[in-house]
Amino acid sequence: MTRFGIQDYQPQWLNGRSDITATHARRLGGLVGLALQHAWLVWDLDHDEWFTDAPVLLDFGAEQVEIDHQKFDDLSVTWNTINPSRAIEDPYFHLAWRPEPLPDLVDLPGRTLRHVELLEWIGGETDLANGSVAVGFDFATAWLTVFNALDENGFEHQPPEPGYRRYRIDP
Repeated sequence: MTRFGIQDYQPQWLNGRSDITATHARRLGGLVGLALQHAWLVWDLDHDEWFTDAPVLLDFGAEQVEIDHQKFDDLSVTWNTINPSRAIEDPYFHLAWRPEPLPDLVDLPGRTLRHVELLEWIGGETDLANGSVAVGFDFATAWLTVFNALDENGFEHQPPEPGYRRYRIDP
């Protein structure tokens, strides 16, 4: 079974910062000091827009991290499973991988990762996103957060707002 026709992609859904830390902190920390080569997104060719339901690929050469959000608090982080040069074969959507297709991503390749943070959203009791986990990447002069935009992926391009509790991952 594939997700949106992405070959070899099997998301591993986790909830909560402690599970994500236990499963992925070592490898996320291992990205520190590496230069980003590409930020790959799935592009909806019929609507000429980012298909936000599919994973975000950050290719650091030696490692590729694949980040995906669904529902209100599901986060999947996988490693080196997706080949963006392979066609996406979805029966319902006309999709393709694109490197840096959004203006805010164009200047990221070549930048060295300074540190990674897990970001836990701290909303009120009625906030559906409360407790959801985002992944923040500090490239010194640039920032990228991949967050749960309530059942899809979203981006922020500045350091996290005060609504996040920040947990730095050291190498």
